[in-house]
Amino acid sequence: MALKDYNEKRKFNETSEPKGKTKKSKDQLIFVVQRHAASHLHYDFRLEMEGVLKSWAVPKGPSLDPKDKRLAMMVEDHPYDYKDFEGNIPEGNYGAGQVEVWDSGTYEPLEENNKLSDEKELLKELHAGSLKFILHGKKLKGEFALVKMKNTEGNSWLLIKHKDEYAETNYDAEENTSAKSLVTKFLEEKKSLKSSRKKS
Repeated sequence: MALKDYNEKRKFNETSEPKGKTKKSKDQLIFVVQRHAASHLHYDFRLEMEGVLKSWAVPKGPSLDPKDKRLAMMVEDHPYDYKDFEGNIPEGNYGAGQVEVWDSGTYEPLEENNKLSDEKELLKELHAGSLKFILHGKKLKGEFALVKMKNTEGNSWLLIKHKDEYAETNYDAEENTSAKSLVTKFLEEKKSLKSSRKKS
């Protein structure tokens, strides 16, 4: 079962994260990027496939600059309903910290395949270790690729922006985060707590 790992890692009596159930979008496939302050700040990049969200942790966040090859570590599948999850994961739980949705929208494969549905084409590319797709988000737009790194740990991928009209040089995901971000507030509070502990 695709969500077995997800369910085993979570204590649902303590965390408000959704329980692992498969579900599908009615029309177009969705993607979501969540900004997650856990032991380290990172971004979770998720693509809907087979009723779950295939997921990658991107330490530096996604970029619109084609020169950036962002390391993306593939993690366990997440349930479809995780697309809307925002809030706090309590201490002592897997991924403890603060989560917010940084971007979301729909996506489709770059290659049109008359014989396969969009989802089957994407699954074929996922298994081949080279995914090419178009994002229709609020921040992330245009063509991207996720490429599995050879001769490394099996879960290391690279997230790369293709050169197109949406490409931007020197893109920084952190600079494109809301000033009202609760994750930023959480990080600032954590930092001031650390420094006050040092002083005492």
